[in-house]
Amino acid sequence: MTLATAVAPVVWGTTYVVTTLFLPEDHPLWSGALRALPAGLIALAISRRLPQGLWWGRALLLGTLNIGAFFPLLFLAAYLLPGGVAAIFGAAGPLFVAVLAFPLLGERATRWRLGWGVVAVAGVALMVLLPETALSATGLLAGLASALAMALGTVLSKRWGRPVGPMSYAGWQLTAGGLVIVPLAVLVEGPPPQLDAAAIGGYAWLSLIGALLAYVLWFRGVGHLPAGAVAFLPVISPLVAALLGWLVLGESLTPVQLGGFTLALIAVSSAQRPGPMGLRKPREVTS
Repeated sequence: MTLATAVAPVVWGTTYVVTTLFLPEDHPLWSGALRALPAGLIALAISRRLPQGLWWGRALLLGTLNIGAFFPLLFLAAYLLPGGVAAIFGAAGPLFVAVLAFPLLGERATRWRLGWGVVAVAGVALMVLLPETALSATGLLAGLASALAMALGTVLSKRWGRPVGPMSYAGWQLTAGGLVIVPLAVLVEGPPPQLDAAAIGGYAWLSLIGALLAYVLWFRGVGHLPAGAVAFLPVISPLVAALLGWLVLGESLTPVQLGGFTLALIAVSSAQRPGPMGLRKPREVTS
């Protein structure tokens, strides 16, 4: 289950290189909408299940957090922060989840996972923070906000459970998130950008593989794995981004960056185990 769930952040790690090589510049909102909405509509067409009762509101909230806020902020950070500096905030996701999981899930963070969370942040920081790196304040805020949105969405998804299969669940959230983004995109960025063949291919990858497939696997894993463990998996995303930057974009990896890469990988792997003291049993939480 963990390996299948990890496919999602591996695919998400391709966002940076696809954005750099294929997508039109300065359209983070439309990029988020064109990634989410087609995937959501396809998932709904396949599953033929709509929310019922209070799940209309929950689907809208989760879709806004996991998709409607996360996607535009992720693309904005990708546009504004060279070298994937926003990945530091993604690596901090486990720490944000640890803070939220106790009041919302009763899942008390162990010192083992908190310690590896700090190691993960340090490892990714070594990978992407270089002396010559130019830091955009807007990009940094976008990276922080995206990590917080994803963390809260992950914890609430765990708290409320999944009332339907992962395809329907992904379809609800991708569609809701895409519909939240579209009016903002029209208001802020105007009409959709003109797309050439490369851009169409880029959006097809990000929508069909990076959204539809990845979120079906992700939501299936969230329903079965502890919140503290699943929160570490997105750390894989910046590792993939760094490797693709090296292999595809010709970016170099210094010995310090390789050391950070190794630290982050060790942190992700170690956090999947309960640690020497074992996991504390969470209290029951009702909806």
